[in-house]
Order: sequence, then structure tokens, then C-alpha cells
Amino acid sequence: MLKLFKLLGNKRLFILLIGLILFIAVMGVTLGARAGLSWPEKFVKDTVGFVQYVFYKPAAYIGGLFEDISDLHALQEENEELKIALAHYTRDKARFNVIEQDNKRLQQKLDFTEAQKKQYDYIWKIAQVVSVNNDPVTNTIVVDIGSREGVREGMAVSSDLGLVGVVSRVSNFTSTVKLATTMDARDPNSNGIAVTVQGKENDVFGVIESYDSTSGTFLMSRIEDSTPIAKGDTIISSGVGGVFPRGIVVGKVTDIQVGEYGLTYTAYVEPAATFTDWKELFVVFTPEAEKE
Repeated sequence: MLKLFKLLGNKRLFILLIGLILFIAVMGVTLGARAGLSWPEKFVKDTVGFVQYVFYKPAAYIGGLFEDISDLHALQEENEELKIALAHYTRDKARFNVIEQDNKRLQQKLDFTEAQKKQYDYIWKIAQVVSVNNDPVTNTIVVDIGSREGVREGMAVSSDLGLVGVVSRVSNFTSTVKLATTMDARDPNSNGIAVTVQGKENDVFGVIESYDSTSGTFLMSRIEDSTPIAKGDTIISSGVGGVFPRGIVVGKVTDIQVGEYGLTYTAYVEPAATFTDWKELFVVFTPEAEKE
């Protein structure tokens, strides 16, 4: 009580205390009785809002920037994955196309050999081309089957289109094939091939002895009568003499002329084989060769 009386004795402090109590009471009544804000209150509120905006906006921008960088990094990784997937797709597509082409080509070869088996009692062994020698004089190719598979010198070699050449040398695992385009009647080591016209085997006889590089045709000579032969006829091996198997397609007749001495005729035969871009060829095994 003594302290209270002393406090009341200090008039200034007492008045300040009473004024503070009244201010609080008035503010409470005022805020409770009205919905609006005074201009000082609005000023304070706006100031606080502006300060919050000033600090919030850069923070939000920086946060968004980091988020964009993260999204960009994820997009880059996704782009790299797509590039790798595209590369794998391109590679697999190219490989599939090669396999599909090989399968189609080999199927054609199989169909060809099956047809030949039905026509003649021959065995057509497929051989992969290992190398090609394009020398115009000794134009040869090497295939990947040899004496181990029963290949012998003099055997005919053909593509699915027509005659390619004959086996000239044999090793255990490979064989050298001399191309028919090297045939030359002036060469004592060049053997002619007895041929005839497909469908007219009993009417036409001739021999393929040379290849004319200028016209790109075989010269079928020793034709005694030109009447049964005509342009467009298919020339095949006749098998006469037993050296060369019969029925191998040589090519088509493009022209017929009188021979050198006027006693026989010569036919120009366009090769059926293309003599380019070989992958597989066939070595022809005849029953006679199998028995030897």
C-alpha cells in the first residue's frame, strides 16, 4: 500500500498510465465497432505488403530459375536417350534390311537349285565368293569350297542367271574359277563349250570358243545351218562330249552372221550372267564327276 501511495503521488506517471489504459480501451472499442481501417493502419499494411512483395518476387524468380534449370537438364538427358534410341533403331533397321535381302537372295538360290535338281541329276553346291581378280588376261575369282568338298578342276561354275566359268585350280578349302569372258579360240589352253538352243536341242549345234570384249558377247561358232536359230533364242550347254554339263544357260542370241569362210554361221550371244557384284555362286557336280 505504501508503494501504491508513492506511485499515486507521482502525478506524471499516474497520468501516463491512465492515458495508456484509455488508449487501449478506445482502440479495442474502435476496432470492434468498425469494419474499415484508418489511413495509418492502411499505410502500415500496404508498407508491409510492399516489403513482402519486394522480397518474395526475387525469391520466387530464383526458385523458378532453379526449377527451369532442373527441367532443362532432364530434357537434355531425355534428348540424349532419344538420340541413342534413334541410333540403335537405325542400326537395327539397316541390319534387318541386310538380313531380309540376304534371306530373299538365298531363297531364290534355293529355289534355283531345287529346279535344277528336278531338271537334271546334278548337285549344285553353293559357294561364297572370297575374292575377285579383275585382270583382263587372267580374270578369275576365288570361292570358299575346294577339294575337301569334292571340287575338281574343269567343273562348271554358274550363278542363278547363267554360266560364269570353270574351275581352273583347287586347294583344300578354296577354288579358283576362270571366267568364261577370258575364252579365246587362239589360246590352246582354252576349251570350247558345246552349246545348243533351248527347246531345239536336236536342231542346232555350235561351240562357244571366244568372248568379244568389244561387243560384250560370246561367239557361238560352227553353226552349220542358221535356219533353226534366231535372235532372242536362249543358248544352253548341250553336254556333248561329257566335259561340260548340259542345260547351263549361257545367254541370248543378239545377232547371226556368216562365218569366216562362208561355210558356217556365227551367233553373237549376250551373257546371261552379269559378271559383277557376286556374293554366291554354284559349282556343278555331275554324276560322272561324283563317280571319279
